[in-house]
Amino acid sequence: MKTRWIQPVTLMGTHVVLEPLSLDHLDGIKEAVLDGELWKLWFTSIPSPETVEAYIRSALELRENAGWMAFVVREKATNKFIGSTRYCNVDETNQRLEIGYTWYAESYQRSAVNTECKYLLLTHAFEKLEAIAVEFRTHWHNHKSRAAIARLGAKQDGVLRNHTKSANGVYRDTVVFSIINLEWPVVKQSLEYKLSKQY
Repeated sequence: MKTRWIQPVTLMGTHVVLEPLSLDHLDGIKEAVLDGELWKLWFTSIPSPETVEAYIRSALELRENAGWMAFVVREKATNKFIGSTRYCNVDETNQRLEIGYTWYAESYQRSAVNTECKYLLLTHAFEKLEAIAVEFRTHWHNHKSRAAIARLGAKQDGVLRNHTKSANGVYRDTVVFSIINLEWPVVKQSLEYKLSKQY
């Protein structure tokens, strides 16, 4: 059997650790989503306490069938689970991937957590996996997410109108951003500077 492009790996930062998501993280993820009742946000897909197990099982199936890799985000100092993120929409042939399905407990939002997580994921993608491009996608109406992605140094590629349909039948316009491998050295330098100021 062919080896997957993206292998399970733990990414260690100064303040956060990203570990491959598993059912062992069930209770920790439930606690994290309760911080801010994140599942009530209409423009994003975050599990409720009742759907966390199905959320994890779905992530593991996508790992098995599509080569995706989901991570749980843990605060290093406290060992507290504070969110989740993943490599998704993996195009192994063309060495492209997306970083998405990202959410953090409300008390950790607008902190340096997102910057450090993205720094770890991008460093691994470009320097270990030798990705040629990393995408980010978000809902047109998720202005916080769009601003956060732009602050990382990603450039907006365009808007996919009527891209997906939600469970209640409403269509979503998806904003697509990317960072390409030639831009990574400058983006990396910028992220390191931001982290030095945030912590």
